[in-house]
Amino acid sequence: MAFWIASSPHNHNQTATSALMRLVIYATLPGVFAQWYFFGWGNIIHISLAVMTALTCEFIVLSLRNKKNIRKQLFDGSAILTAVLLGICIPAIAPWWISVIGVTFAIIVVKQLYGGLGHNPFNPAMAAYVMLLISFPLQMTSWQPPLALMTAPVDFANTLSIIFTGFTSEGYSVEQLRTTVDGFTMATPLDTLKTNVGLGFTVFETLENNIFGEHFAFGWEWINFAFLIGGLALIAKKVIAWQTPLSFLFSLFVCSFIAYSISPDSSASTLFHWLSGGCMLGAFFILTDPVTGATSVKGRLIVGALAGLLVYVIRTFGGYPDGVAFAVLLCNMAAPLIDQYSRPRTYGHTLKEHDNEQKGLK
Repeated sequence: MAFWIASSPHNHNQTATSALMRLVIYATLPGVFAQWYFFGWGNIIHISLAVMTALTCEFIVLSLRNKKNIRKQLFDGSAILTAVLLGICIPAIAPWWISVIGVTFAIIVVKQLYGGLGHNPFNPAMAAYVMLLISFPLQMTSWQPPLALMTAPVDFANTLSIIFTGFTSEGYSVEQLRTTVDGFTMATPLDTLKTNVGLGFTVFETLENNIFGEHFAFGWEWINFAFLIGGLALIAKKVIAWQTPLSFLFSLFVCSFIAYSISPDSSASTLFHWLSGGCMLGAFFILTDPVTGATSVKGRLIVGALAGLLVYVIRTFGGYPDGVAFAVLLCNMAAPLIDQYSRPRTYGHTLKEHDNEQKGLK
C-alpha cells in the first residue's frame, strides 16, 4: 500500500509514501473500532504488540544492511501497516507470541530478505497469516464469540491476562471463554456454517445459531461494513484503485448467487459471504497492494475476479472456512503473468510492435 502505480502513460501521485501509509492506517480505524466493540480489547493489544515488533525487526535489519536514513525508512509507515493488518487478522485471545512470530516473519523474511519495500513478491501480512495458520492451527482458530454471547467477563485486564498467561484473573482458560452456557464451543460464522452443512444441516437451520445474530454474522457483519467504509474513503482519496475491490466483490457475488440459486439449502447468500470473515478487509486493504498486485487496469480486474473465485472455492470446498489469505497469495503469484498480458499498448506503438515487446523480440 505504498504508492499509486499505473501503466504508462503514468499519473504520478506526489504525496509521500509515509503520508499514503498513514491514510491507509487511518482507514482501518473504523474496522478496528468495530472489532473492539464486538470482541473486546484483544485485537488492539495484538496490534500494539505487532507494531512494536515490526519496528524492532525493521530497525535491526536496516542496521545490519548499513542503510542510510534509517529513521526515515523505519517510519515510512510500511512496517506499521503490515503490523496493523496482521494484528487485525489474529484471533483476539490468541497468545502474545503469535503476533511476535508472525510480524517477525512478515518483516524479516517476506519483506526485507527480498530487498525491502517495493520488492516483496507476496503481501507480508497475508504470508505471515498463512504461515501462522498452518504452523499453529489451534491458536489461530481460537476465535472468541462476541462479548454479548460470552458467559465470562472479559475486560481489558482479563484480556491482557489471557493473552500473556492463557488465563483470566478469575482463572478462565481460552476454551472456557469460548464455551457457551449450553456447553458448546463457539466458532466463527463461516466455520460454523461449513461444519454444519458438512454434517447434513441446511443453511436455514444453521442460521438459527446465536453466532449468526439477527442478520448474517453477529459482529462480523458490522466489522465488514466498517472496513467497507474505510475502503471507500481510500478510493475517494485516490489512494487505491477501485477496479480490484469491485471486481473481487462482483466475482464473489456471481459465484455465490449461482450456487444459492441452485441449492439454497447448502449454499449461503451473497451478503453472508460479503459480510463474513475478512472479505472487505481483503477487498480494500490487501488485494489493492500495488507492490504485490497487478498494475494495469485490466490486470486489476482480472486479479480481483480471480481472487473472488478462489475465496468462494476455498470457502465451499477447501479445508479452511475463509480463504481470503490463501486467495491473496495465489493472486500475488499470478500478478506478474497477468500484468504481462494485460499491460496496455505503449502510446505510438502498433499492436504488432506491442506484441513483439511482450515476447522480447526486436
